[in-house]
Amino acid sequence: MNWDRVFAIQNETEFNEICLETFHFQVEKTSIYRQYVQYLNKKIHTIDHYTKIPFLPIELFKSQKIITDNFSPEMVFTSSGTTGITTSKHLVAKKEVYEKSFRTAFEQFYGKIDNIAILALLPSYLERTGSSLIYMINDLMQHSQQPESDYFLYNHEELYQTLIKLKAKGTKTLLFGVTFALLDFIEKYELTFPELIIMETGGMKGKRKEMVREEIHDLLCKSFQVPGIHSEYGMTELLSQGYSYGNGIFRHPNWMKILIRETNDPLTLAENKKTGAINVIDLANRYSCSFIATQDLGKIYDDGSFEVLGRFDQSDIRGCNLLVQ
Repeated sequence: MNWDRVFAIQNETEFNEICLETFHFQVEKTSIYRQYVQYLNKKIHTIDHYTKIPFLPIELFKSQKIITDNFSPEMVFTSSGTTGITTSKHLVAKKEVYEKSFRTAFEQFYGKIDNIAILALLPSYLERTGSSLIYMINDLMQHSQQPESDYFLYNHEELYQTLIKLKAKGTKTLLFGVTFALLDFIEKYELTFPELIIMETGGMKGKRKEMVREEIHDLLCKSFQVPGIHSEYGMTELLSQGYSYGNGIFRHPNWMKILIRETNDPLTLAENKKTGAINVIDLANRYSCSFIATQDLGKIYDDGSFEVLGRFDQSDIRGCNLLVQ
């Protein structure tokens, strides 16, 4: 695969061509996906557009090894979950593809990493293994040229002093924070830092009562005096992410696409602006499955942006980046 071509997609024609090539590759080389397509009795030769490609139910990442035949994983990412809940596993055949994907997307949305101080307040993620988010943040910190880039577990005073220092220096700063930890922090500290980028990653984990996204973001905006709270749309089963600059509206890089399916007819796509279940195309997922039917609810707008509205009632709540709405 010419990865430079994938990460430099410019238009729908190029996207469709690579989607179809990826689809045929995965039908041939990824046994679980091949079995699923066969089960649906799809006539492969009739699939001439990405909207006709079957999407693999994300639940299969919990019970099946989804990886290209004859490949061994270089690393395994696992989803978070409460005790007793079966978690998803993403067997990553080539870690350099993940690195290329998140580095390219991050620079597309936020600029060169060497100019940005990366701070992370992610106690729940650091206290487990297999987090794709922690892998990404570790890499971003290593490529940041700012000495203040670091993790902060429960040492809120140190984080506060670091933020004051970075504000005084005028350094572009991005703070990744799990929801409950950010709320804990603002109960003791307030800081007017309107240039600060706060990337809220979701997750209460039973630490606090559940709150809707708008309420959480309003509290954080007032405490830091920032215009909006950023978010990432990513998950264990993907190697690419979408980003929101605020108001819960996400955009994705050009090698990723969001489609909406009918909630009571999973093989039929819904129209724009109609609420339905989210399907994700992630062309970085070449060596597992690039076409995934998630358990998330959302809608797409005419400009290609999308909104995440919650989860199916019967699905497990996982520590992705989604809040109970």
